[in-house]
Amino acid sequence: MAESPADIASLSFEDALRALEDVVRKLESGEVPLDDSITLYERGEALRRHCQARLDAASARIEKIVAGADGQAAGTQPFDESGR
Repeated sequence: MAESPADIASLSFEDALRALEDVVRKLESGEVPLDDSITLYERGEALRRHCQARLDAASARIEKIVAGADGQAAGTQPFDESGR
């Protein structure tokens, strides 16, 4: 069950999210002993941080294309959720 930080860092976003969902299901079941729950919670927090870092990196890379007057791409600007 325990993964090192390097193991978690090597996970894709999708794999880390599935692992996080599995942790949540186990914790919500209420059938995990207390010590195991603490270990699961710590793993879940590490997975959550990893997922958030991957999302933040992806968000930073998203740019929308800005068209010039001639319809050609004139450049890019950072993605802004409010200006979709």
